Amino acid sequence: MMTGLLEGKSFVVTGAANSRSIAWAVARAIGRHGGAVVLTYQAERLRRRVSRLSEELGGAPMIELDVGSDESVRRAIDEVAEHMPVLDGFVHSIAWAPAEDLQGDFVETSRAGFAQANDISSYSLVAMAREARRLMTRGGAIVTMTYAGSWRVVPNYNVMGPAKASLESAVRYLAADLGPAGIRVNAVSAGPIATVAARTVKDFSGMLDLLESHTPLRRNVTSDEVADATVFLLSDLSRAITGEVVHVDAGAHAAI
Repeated sequence: MMTGLLEGKSFVVTGAANSRSIAWAVARAIGRHGGAVVLTYQAERLRRRVSRLSEELGGAPMIELDVGSDESVRRAIDEVAEHMPVLDGFVHSIAWAPAEDLQGDFVETSRAGFAQANDISSYSLVAMAREARRLMTRGGAIVTMTYAGSWRVVPNYNVMGPAKASLESAVRYLAADLGPAGIRVNAVSAGPIATVAARTVKDFSGMLDLLESHTPLRRNVTSDEVADATVFLLSDLSRAITGEVVHVDAGAHAAI
């Protein structure tokens, strides 16, 4: 039985590119708890895929968003305002790095690849917060997705590690800036989940096997469990929590 934790609230969810993404699990969870959702998509080639997800949410509005462009972010939030004049928050579930910079040794990371990974995976949170705050007139919550590769070396994670470290730092600085307006900013650090994007990491299945046998809970986590934690951070139950990284990883961060 759902509790209606988000009843009457409105959110933008980015990164729901397919039915196996964490962002899609979050969007569904928001809907189950009574919240309204706008989905974003990048470029026309992904529109059809996201439209199928939109239909499952009863026809949730879809808005094109390229987080690498300030103009696109501004235009997207303008479009959000047409559906949601008051926004209660957004979920930032976007990360990207050039494929060649996710291979081999980290020391070989290209200058351009490092910049691109940080721009799309970290700065995009800042760009979205800057524009979204004008609709968040009654406060609200911003949640982003991170990973333990931000603070420890994870084999084959490479340039995404520093990008996630930058993202987590941005969470704290944004929390300080936006707190006086009643806007909270937090991150969820999820354990590895077999999403389409995660499968691009070399030997990902080996990582899952290792964690399943070594986490305190002796299992891996699911996208629905990450979504539930995100709903908590979006809801008023977490009204005194900001600038935090919440681990949803079956205890891996504490024991491995």
